[in-house]
Amino acid sequence: MASFGIWGLIPPVLTITLAFITKDVMVSLFLGIFSGALIVAGGNPLVAILNLTDMLADSLNDGWNIRIFLFCALLGGLVGMLSRTGSARAFGRWAADKLHTSKTSLLMTWFCGLLIFIDDYFNSLAVGTVMRPITDKNGVARAQLAYILDSTAAPVCILVPISSWVITVMSIVKGSEGFSALGVSEFTFFIRSVPYNLYALLTLGMVLYIILSGRNYGPMAKSIAYAKETGKLYNEEYGPAPGEIDDGGEVNAAKARPLDMLFPIIILIASAVILFPMTTYLGAIDGEGIATLGAAMASMSLGDAFNNTDASMALFYSIIFTLVISYIYYTARKLFTIKSASEAIGEGIKSMVPALIILTMAWTIGSIIKSSPEDGGLGLAGYLSEVVVGGGFPIALIPVIAFALSALISFSTGTSWGTFAIMIPLVMPIAVGLGQALGLGGSDLLNAALISVSAVLGGSVFGDHASPISDTTILSSTGAGCPHLEHVATQIPYAITVAVCALVGFIFGGIFLNVLVAWIATLAAFAVAMVVLPRVYAK
Repeated sequence: MASFGIWGLIPPVLTITLAFITKDVMVSLFLGIFSGALIVAGGNPLVAILNLTDMLADSLNDGWNIRIFLFCALLGGLVGMLSRTGSARAFGRWAADKLHTSKTSLLMTWFCGLLIFIDDYFNSLAVGTVMRPITDKNGVARAQLAYILDSTAAPVCILVPISSWVITVMSIVKGSEGFSALGVSEFTFFIRSVPYNLYALLTLGMVLYIILSGRNYGPMAKSIAYAKETGKLYNEEYGPAPGEIDDGGEVNAAKARPLDMLFPIIILIASAVILFPMTTYLGAIDGEGIATLGAAMASMSLGDAFNNTDASMALFYSIIFTLVISYIYYTARKLFTIKSASEAIGEGIKSMVPALIILTMAWTIGSIIKSSPEDGGLGLAGYLSEVVVGGGFPIALIPVIAFALSALISFSTGTSWGTFAIMIPLVMPIAVGLGQALGLGGSDLLNAALISVSAVLGGSVFGDHASPISDTTILSSTGAGCPHLEHVATQIPYAITVAVCALVGFIFGGIFLNVLVAWIATLAAFAVAMVVLPRVYAK
């Protein structure tokens, strides 16, 4: 038996339905996995539970997966250690001396948001800690600050390959049915998917446009006008503002310097850039034909080394190296004690536990969806691919449907990681199967997969960015000292504007399977929106 047929739809449908109802992705994923195990076990709940525990354990019994798991945990440790140094406040003091207008302070907020890409939580809180005193001094409405914090959290984390977000995406893509037919590594796939991530890129572009043009509209324009007219930086009608942010620094912030905040980020980037090709070269040494590192480097180009890299190894090595060097650096700078450093690392790792649980369950439900019944799965990915291909479904509709459904799930649940886990294993085999049925091959087949999976990423990030129950939305309110309801009310029109423009782009991108066409359509829609919306809301 190749699959359980339509029965295989129960786990993802149940997961999506429960996510809408409970707003709890972890519980929904677990019950979705259990339903799949129950089907495979022929309805025997005891066997299903035993199989489920084995599948969860097996998901970590893999070199790639365990390195990704540890990378995410240690990344949390790095963020926790960085938070204890007081370096964010030092950077803020340095910036305050150079920023004297609302526009320059907002531009610096946007830039800092781009810079701190390693974690969305740390992004919102650290940039808020740095910039809130500066924007307050320059009379910037807290709602505007919160919008920039939120718009440079999830959208940035999904674009840079050195983040827990992207490594999660790569791991799910790598395990999806049909991916092997594309002939590229998961790292190459991600790098080539970045231009197709219309929502994330346009969100960053819209923030810059709004700052430079000042063409605010809707509730945001009202909040800005309220701040100018009353001198109050937030509207108390939305409720009280969160209290002062504690950046976790236990040492005197006067000891820290601006470079102390940048140091671990620079080390992480530099070590990863070196280790991506280096791990490929080291892996090529077989002791026979290639016996030395020099011979390995001569055997392939730098581009091939990047394309064929094992991203899990490179990132795992780089985070360990960064942790060790940063620990030595901060200890030498006397920015924390050995005890406080250990506590900071521990707290940072604890903060990653929910994400690690979701990641493990994402691997497990992906395995159930992809694997054949003989291997303990449902064979759903292959079944859906056959049904969709056999039914003559147009491939042009896959990206727009994937974006809309991912946006709906993510907005309703407030998380993108759970949406990645549900949607990527479903969309990948359908896109590849349809492409192969149409005779696509090489770059055309890859483009079909890229735009379809990127639609999932964009829709998922929309929910994490805009949903009122999203962690990053809440933390952005906290970081900006803005009432949460005011942040939600002022941000949603902007997020929906970008989402609609991206939707238009995915419609045309799906028709032509071309990223340039997708961007022309997206930017045309955005230009119309920026002309029409400020006028409509002004009336």
